[in-house]
Amino acid sequence: MTDATKGTPKLRGLSRRTFLKSTAGTAALLGAVSSQFPFGVHIAEASGPEVKKAILGYIALMDASPLVIAKEKGFFAKYGMPDVEVAKQASWGATRDNIVLGSESNGIDGAHILTPMPYLISAGKVTQNNVPTPMYILARLNLDAQAISVAQEYKDLKVTADASALKAAFAAKKAAGKEVKVAMTFPGGTHDLWLRYWLAAGDIDPDKDVSTIVVPPPQMVANMKVGNMDAFCVGEPWGEQLVNQNIGFTACSTGELWFKHPEKALGLRAAWVDKNPNAAKSLLAAVMEAQQWCDKPENRKEMSEIVGRRQWFNVPVADIIGRANGDINYGNGRIAKGTKQFMKFWQDHASYPFKSHDAWFVTEDIRWGKFEPNTDIDAMVNKVNREDLWRDTAKTLGLAAADIPASTSRGKETFFDGKVFDPANPQAYLKSLSIKRVEV
Repeated sequence: MTDATKGTPKLRGLSRRTFLKSTAGTAALLGAVSSQFPFGVHIAEASGPEVKKAILGYIALMDASPLVIAKEKGFFAKYGMPDVEVAKQASWGATRDNIVLGSESNGIDGAHILTPMPYLISAGKVTQNNVPTPMYILARLNLDAQAISVAQEYKDLKVTADASALKAAFAAKKAAGKEVKVAMTFPGGTHDLWLRYWLAAGDIDPDKDVSTIVVPPPQMVANMKVGNMDAFCVGEPWGEQLVNQNIGFTACSTGELWFKHPEKALGLRAAWVDKNPNAAKSLLAAVMEAQQWCDKPENRKEMSEIVGRRQWFNVPVADIIGRANGDINYGNGRIAKGTKQFMKFWQDHASYPFKSHDAWFVTEDIRWGKFEPNTDIDAMVNKVNREDLWRDTAKTLGLAAADIPASTSRGKETFFDGKVFDPANPQAYLKSLSIKRVEV
């Protein structure tokens, strides 16, 4: 159903006035569960958001599209927050630093963010002087559609999701006195974890057999062009741009490692959410409506045109639209049309932040030494993951029951190499992995 005046999907007849009035109606319910959260939940008595402005960061990646579309299509304004800023960040490190600052100190209130980052930031693992800045995850932004790219010099090896062919090639390069460098976007972030999983599954130790470097997403293609790296993992549109410029090839889309895997999140400073709970729900409502808009096949071309604009990504639509539709030119002779490896923004519960998925990210960061082996995974996830706010907003929006998961767990997850992650038994998963930095 479409609102002819705005060209945007209606949420089961819900009006802005109805949403804003209903936020106060949920005050008692959320207040009753506030004791579960160490930073408190104080629902304002007012019928609408406490503030009209929030500053949200984003990186030029396709999974930031819901934030861009929420701004461009007026969804933030629709839910009572017309002054929301969606501010480009230079890197994930800059995103972290600006979140630590907060908007009151010329930083940001939240961001399109790598799912593990709110955990690393909340625990003080990646902040200056290891000082924690508590964060919440309010929603997932997408599933799938990152890419692992490899330099042209390895094109004849027919590397796919199976990276094992690179083991001998990397060893030979090192033996010749040259450094083998693989790039990701932030230590312990999603791209780091996909790259490490891929290498380790191919019997390549990401800490011993190669050197891992950090490169901001928009700089990946340029760095491979000048020979600074042998492989990298990043989100679109940079994988497709690399192929279009004939600089390297795509070994695999990350959905080929773990189909329907979680990726980015909407993360906000806990202090901001606790101070502005109605505003947080308004932001969430706007982003959720934008996710539904982005997920419609008929909107992919317009979405690609909007985010490709100079003020957003500054990327040609030709470097976006193919993979947005699931059409993948891998760049090494493989071409796949109409695959399911496109980015999911809403379908398959893409927006809902499953606690079981966050548990995998924390477990994987334990695997690589980012968190201590004795980390209480459930306690950490329960502290950061605010799926309760997502559910409350979903009900306020009048979403169909089928769009609201029955459980906080999606259950056991199976990876391309046969490994299984059971969120009820992370230790068994860790034990099954041959290459890791933790003793189990």
